[in-house]
Amino acid sequence: MKKIESRARGAVYKLILLISVFFLLESCSFDYGESASSGGEMPDLVMENVDYIRVRSADPIARFQAERAERYEKQGLMKLLNYSFEQYGNRGNDVNACGQGGNAEVVIESGDVSMTNGVRLEVASEDIIMETENMAWKDEPRHLSTGAEDEVTIYRENGTTFTGIGLDADARRRTYEFLGIVAGTFIQEDDVEEDIEEDVYESGEDE
Repeated sequence: MKKIESRARGAVYKLILLISVFFLLESCSFDYGESASSGGEMPDLVMENVDYIRVRSADPIARFQAERAERYEKQGLMKLLNYSFEQYGNRGNDVNACGQGGNAEVVIESGDVSMTNGVRLEVASEDIIMETENMAWKDEPRHLSTGAEDEVTIYRENGTTFTGIGLDADARRRTYEFLGIVAGTFIQEDDVEEDIEEDVYESGEDE
């Protein structure tokens, strides 16, 4: 009996690996019922309490954990509910960024991610924490953005905190640009505090 059970479990694990060709699934349960978040279209696979890793050239590049994940093969999408994530560098040895949020859609082939319903992103190498309602990540150009009207709050460990409208960031160049008004307190390395005036940084106006 033990041998039969062992073979059955081995077959189940092989099936999971075949279905999840882009992901390493560590711990999940499956539900094939209709999903309320799919807009009427049935997902090909539904997983609960999922922990998976996205791999490129045998190296882990990102890890997602989610309360629920839905995979849509035709659309090439993975939809996540109540998720957290880590993005890796240095062949998977370093954590470049981490965060969490309410909902996310991951484009399986490209690794692009759209995050909604509250997003918190922490980039330790830049000493930056961002909080906003919606955020999008384009993996190939390394581009991070929010909606033009979305409010973004940024914190730093030294006490810097400010809020701006419409973030556009280039991760390769390490540049951050706001499309609208910015207000808050910026603390320089020499510990001199400067208030950021709203009218000074309003988009489209001269200083």
